[in-house]
Amino acid sequence: MTDALREEVIASDVVFSGRLLTLRVDQVRLPDGHLSTREVVVHPGAVAMVPLLDAEHVVLVRQWRTAAGRALLEIPAGTLSPGEDPAACAQRELMEEIGYRPRRLTPLFATFLAPGYSSEKLHVFLAEDLVPERLAHDDDERLEVVVLSWSEIDDLLVRGEFSDSKTFSALLLAQKVLQHR
Repeated sequence: MTDALREEVIASDVVFSGRLLTLRVDQVRLPDGHLSTREVVVHPGAVAMVPLLDAEHVVLVRQWRTAAGRALLEIPAGTLSPGEDPAACAQRELMEEIGYRPRRLTPLFATFLAPGYSSEKLHVFLAEDLVPERLAHDDDERLEVVVLSWSEIDDLLVRGEFSDSKTFSALLLAQKVLQHR
């Protein structure tokens, strides 16, 4: 069935290339032969982690998100470098953002964040057995580390306080995984 849906890219034009993103406009031939245009944000991919400080506490970060126009409370996350293994990136990002290295990383899921227009694929991990180890954070990154209990997280989830999908979905799935152990 997927071949019956396949679109063929017949022309591609890069209209913007920045430090992180590229915007490409593709002309595609639809399976029935018609032509259409697709705007694609090309992104190198990212990781996000649910770091467990102990059985009852999760380490989150609060940081300003210009696109959202406010500070958001989120799970730690970061962008993959070209060719970087997602687990290695997750380790590095945790040491940079919260000052811990996980001894154990368990993949929770991988997902395309907005496949209608973006190539960004997010790899989400449960990070456990944290040991203090810090790497210098990115020069342009300012964040606040926040440690919350699962009951506090439950309250925030129910009240709709998490405004980004990665945090919302990762926390819910992490809870399910931990309950089934």
